[in-house]
Amino acid sequence: MLDDRSWVARAGPVPLQLGLATFGILALELALIRWVSGQVRVFAYFNNLVLIGAFLGMGMGVAIGRRRPGLVHLTLPGLFVLATVFAAAEPLGIMHLQFPDPTIHLWGGEGQGTDLGLLVRNLTIFLGLFVGLVTVFIFAGGAVGHLFPQLPALRAYGWDLGGSLLGILAFTAVTFLRGSPPVWIALGGLPFLWLSRRPLSLVALVGAVGLAGWSVDGAAFSPYNRIDLVQEDTSIQLSVNRDFHQYMHDLSDDRMDLAKAEGAESEHLIRYRAAYDLPFSINDQRERVLIVGAGTGNDAQAALRQGYQEVLSVDIDPAIIALGQALHPEQPYSDPRVQPIVQDARAFFEHYEGPPLDAVVYGLLVSHAMFTSLSSLRLDNYVYTEEGIRTAWEHVGPGGHLSLSFSVFGGRWLADRMYWTIARATDSEPTVLCHGMHFGCTFIVPRDGASVRFERVANFESMEPSLPAAGVRTTSDDWPFLYIKPAQFPWGYVLVLTAILVLALVGTPMAFGRQVLGSRFDPVLFFMGAGFLLLETRGVTSLSLLFGSTWLVNSAIFAGILVLVLLANLAVLARGLVRPEPWAALLLLSLVGLWFWDPASLVGLPLGMRGILGGLTHALPIGFAGVIVSILLARSSDPTYALGSNLLGAVLGGCLEYLSMVVGLRALVLLALMLYLLAALSYMRRPAAPKIDSPLAPTAPSP
Repeated sequence: MLDDRSWVARAGPVPLQLGLATFGILALELALIRWVSGQVRVFAYFNNLVLIGAFLGMGMGVAIGRRRPGLVHLTLPGLFVLATVFAAAEPLGIMHLQFPDPTIHLWGGEGQGTDLGLLVRNLTIFLGLFVGLVTVFIFAGGAVGHLFPQLPALRAYGWDLGGSLLGILAFTAVTFLRGSPPVWIALGGLPFLWLSRRPLSLVALVGAVGLAGWSVDGAAFSPYNRIDLVQEDTSIQLSVNRDFHQYMHDLSDDRMDLAKAEGAESEHLIRYRAAYDLPFSINDQRERVLIVGAGTGNDAQAALRQGYQEVLSVDIDPAIIALGQALHPEQPYSDPRVQPIVQDARAFFEHYEGPPLDAVVYGLLVSHAMFTSLSSLRLDNYVYTEEGIRTAWEHVGPGGHLSLSFSVFGGRWLADRMYWTIARATDSEPTVLCHGMHFGCTFIVPRDGASVRFERVANFESMEPSLPAAGVRTTSDDWPFLYIKPAQFPWGYVLVLTAILVLALVGTPMAFGRQVLGSRFDPVLFFMGAGFLLLETRGVTSLSLLFGSTWLVNSAIFAGILVLVLLANLAVLARGLVRPEPWAALLLLSLVGLWFWDPASLVGLPLGMRGILGGLTHALPIGFAGVIVSILLARSSDPTYALGSNLLGAVLGGCLEYLSMVVGLRALVLLALMLYLLAALSYMRRPAAPKIDSPLAPTAPSP
């Protein structure tokens, strides 16, 4: 079966098949990133590892598919096996698998203690799941590896990029239409059913889609989260990605009277109402309030209880707001004084042009997911930076106050980091009142002259920082890693990333042959791939600062990058470019410029100008790198293996991205520059390539 080539003759024109294969790979990659995040909770915090696994599998699959074209027939059976494990995550006991590293706070998903047996068990399970993901993409990449050499190199690369672009657009459309896991899996699997056309592939795809549907179990799906609801007495519990997120409470006067009559049984509701009312009751100035992380509406209802006349309620997740509108017992979003707004909190602060606010109130805004699969950032990372809080503070009018509620379940180190970040952002040390709801404390900073009456909330325990400002690393737009614990070595991360790199080192010779550094493996394109992923990561994080960390912005950025690389490929085709050296010089110069450029410098500009300048700054190095890759593919003696090398390079880039947790995001530009210099050095050290008359020249398959 692995040597079967007959499927090519049955599946239509080769360019169409190649585009379908890359469409399916991209859609399947996005489908698995979304689905596994809701099945094994830890992947919601580390779905960039799914992306790394996809690149590793694709790179190896492209190389193996050169010799074993029948791998395509294993794609859907492999997906079915993987789907069986993820769909049964709860009965298998891996849904709440702890990540074996205490250095990052994961709201219950981090490793507890130092039990060596637990570490080995969890690490083995985690890596086993990772290997399963890699294997599926090895099979899927095999189709590309067989089809790619049947076309001229740049035409093949163009169809490759075009299929990937359509895959992103299709998945974006499915996300917009609120598709769920069976739709995602079907979208990624159907192209491989068309290519394989075997009964086993049909049965496997139906089975995988059915398992994905079974896993839904009544959940709703937003562009960010799996959402589960559970009715509890008069409250509704809302969980995201299998982790508790918030309640929809009935905290009305009638319910409070009943709670007092019930005594200890409902005492928690009385405490909850006091905690929600806290930031709205301390200031006598109560005209206009902005709530970020508004969720299902508990905070908005508290603002209404305290007499605010205009309530702007911002939350990034449209499904959570919609659930609040439909199900909240007190129906705060039905009140005409409340205006629900679906937007990233940081972006809303940057773009708000309304009148000054009497209060800016952060709800218990906590992310259980990452805002992009390219980096280790969560959705809320940029909300809680010094620059982000300063932007919110700028909208607090005279006599107003800023209130930030935050769960300090992670420990005093987390409370200290939040305290001093707020202090640096506002030039005032906050007053901290701990209400205990979900381990929460509220940090309050009033404007000078504000009529803030803390005696109204004297029953709450106050808290002071345990360390001075000099002893605390606060968050910034360059280092927004709020949840990384200080003074601890990330041995769990190191073990996982080391295991991934070892897997790559073992798997690469199997895919390319024993002479890994010989004619098949292309070190130049390997380093180009590593640098490109870091460059793409930097672009996504920086542009998200300018436009927001919403799913639509990220989809637009990913699609824009693919369009740019596709245009670079078409330019090489049209102009017959054969020398990479001038473009390499331009790439290095543009990276130096990117290093000195600060994204925050554009925040004050109009949206259109911000888009042009921000987009152009990141487009130049990506465009130059795209031209170089296209030229190198055209000059390669075997573009298929060169493409596989490029994809494997992205694995190294994905692992190096984790260094940003230590050195900051800006340093990714320097890391990319170093990788591109290594690519240039490898290019200069290899034998001179034969003269290429035209990049359209066909490539003969290697034996």
